[in-house]
Amino acid sequence: MALPDFSMRQLLEAGIHFGHQTHRWNPKMAPYIYGARNNIHIIDLSQTVPLLHQA
Repeated sequence: MALPDFSMRQLLEAGIHFGHQTHRWNPKMAPYIYGARNNIHIIDLSQTVPLLHQA
């Protein structure tokens, strides 16, 4: 099953980049976390988009 086409802008507008609260995170996800804002981790979409296209 193929994923639909999407862009980084569409993912941002959908809020895909918002992760878990900073105190409830899995350390294995550290390479994929861009940063934190208001105690919420921000997911690095520059890594996420290519990996989704590979899936």
